[in-house]
Amino acid sequence: MKQIRRRQIIRAGTTVEQMVRAIADMIVTGVISPGERLDEISLALRFDVSRTPVREALRELGAMGLVDREPNRSAVVANVTGTYLHSMFEAMSELEAICARLSAERMTVDERHALETDHRTSARLVHDNAQEDYAVYNTEFHTRLYRGAHNDHIYEMVTQTRARLAPFRRAQFRLSGRLAKSYDEHDVIVTAIMRGDAVAASEAAYAHVAIVSDASIVFASDKVL
Repeated sequence: MKQIRRRQIIRAGTTVEQMVRAIADMIVTGVISPGERLDEISLALRFDVSRTPVREALRELGAMGLVDREPNRSAVVANVTGTYLHSMFEAMSELEAICARLSAERMTVDERHALETDHRTSARLVHDNAQEDYAVYNTEFHTRLYRGAHNDHIYEMVTQTRARLAPFRRAQFRLSGRLAKSYDEHDVIVTAIMRGDAVAASEAAYAHVAIVSDASIVFASDKVL
């Protein structure tokens, strides 16, 4: 396994969530390759934690499809095929399109105002090329769309799918100019929702996730697929 100084991948006070994100990012960016073993003891030493949170992190990574683990054997990095990744993004496109359509029809005035305000504020993150902060904002933006649909079952399905795609969606922001393009794509969605145009909102959300899929696969194709 390739060596990385601990302080480069995680800050003090490591949580399971932080470990999941750090290990997932290393898998997606090719620092850890498909088939490599993820030894609990080594990971515990790397993150300066006990083996208990490491086991939980590996369990979550397994649920995301990034790690394979058999009973009484070390976890290994899964080989995520391009076909499987495409199928997940295809499902995500459909789900986000539904959420955007319903948001255009069902969002309250306050929800629409908050969506538009946060979107405009995110322009500063794009200007500063704040990739990490924009990635956090991006998650919040899409969560507003899911909540705005006012359908608990759809919310559950879309958030579960997003969790599996999260490392790949974060990877897209490493591509040059991707933040600005993401902002512009969000702008089309927000404009449609503010106008109450359900068809335009649905089409814009579907197109946005399709572009995210292409960007993510381009970034990851020579690393984990």
